[in-house]
Amino acid sequence: MAIDCMTNIQTMSQPQKHHHQDHKEDETPLVFDASLLRHQLNLPKQFIWPDDEKPCMNVPELVVPLIDLRGFLSGDPVATMEAARMVGEACQKHGFFLVVNHGIDANLISHAHSYMDDFFEVPLTQKQRAQRKTGEHCGYASSFTGRFSSKLPWKETLSFQFSAEEKSSTIVKDYLCNTLGQEFEQFGRVYQDYCDAMSNLSLGIMELLGMSLGVGKACFREFFEENDSIMRLNYYPPCQKPDLTLGTGPHCDPTSLTILHQDQVGGLQVFVDNEWHSINPNFNAFVVNIGDTFMALSNGRYKSCLHRAVVNSKTTRKSLAFFLCPKGDKVVSPPSELVDDLTPRLYPDFTWPMLLEFTQKHYRADMKTLEAFTNWLQQKRS
Repeated sequence: MAIDCMTNIQTMSQPQKHHHQDHKEDETPLVFDASLLRHQLNLPKQFIWPDDEKPCMNVPELVVPLIDLRGFLSGDPVATMEAARMVGEACQKHGFFLVVNHGIDANLISHAHSYMDDFFEVPLTQKQRAQRKTGEHCGYASSFTGRFSSKLPWKETLSFQFSAEEKSSTIVKDYLCNTLGQEFEQFGRVYQDYCDAMSNLSLGIMELLGMSLGVGKACFREFFEENDSIMRLNYYPPCQKPDLTLGTGPHCDPTSLTILHQDQVGGLQVFVDNEWHSINPNFNAFVVNIGDTFMALSNGRYKSCLHRAVVNSKTTRKSLAFFLCPKGDKVVSPPSELVDDLTPRLYPDFTWPMLLEFTQKHYRADMKTLEAFTNWLQQKRS
């Protein structure tokens, strides 16, 4: 399978002006109502992707390292070194790996999946109480109909902020209750607990990443200790023409680390060695991948990887994505051990809110986000 399945990206010195990048041809605003569109044989043209970007449905499975965290979590030094070695190997290859025996309660994971139906299966008007505003990253999004008018993803999402600061210990529950109503209190409690668990897991993975890069286990853990992260519930309804559209278009995550839990339906694809591969579901495992912010933090040693999601005609697919992000005032700058004459600085200093603003207001995230952001920053500073 050649590069023709991949998104077409041109290297650019100016960022895309994405709010108006496509001319709206229809006067009537498009609404993604999954309860109707899931049965529709003729897809609205805004959801039909160009021929060279349409999904390849039958792709080989990616052999992803399965990293057992049991020994690491129990303090076994030999098992910890082996886990760090495997993490480093995966991050040099493609930036994706699976973790098992991760210490997260299976009931919490099951509840996090099942409670998604409580939100996504209600009528559209009720979901719109949490409507995401233009330029913001939290709230409900029915596809990206308000932001773009072509190559729209076949999905709905609910995103919300998480903070690991002690004073913000109920931030998720409070946001969901205030936005959706008190009847969503248990819903909010489940996702507050889930985010707390993901934050703790991600800090452990940061220890392994630090060890694998030779900067020590405390370096990145301390950097992300008071993280301001993003949780996203992804809901991909059935599509009667799944070969014409994508659930999520090809992109690299602009965040630092993504911890994804898939249901049993499948649909995640990763672009490695010039072809798309699938990562098959494993309920006992989390899929972990490096994002652009950590790529900058590692001075390019570890790379973020292009990935996408495909849909099917029969079954709704659900996934839980926790995007680890540093606290807003943390400066993303690689440790001195990762910079020398042979490996000079690749990216300028920045903060996560600067990159987040860039992806929300100026640029549609793809495989060139960090490159475009660097150019944009340098132009602003000059």
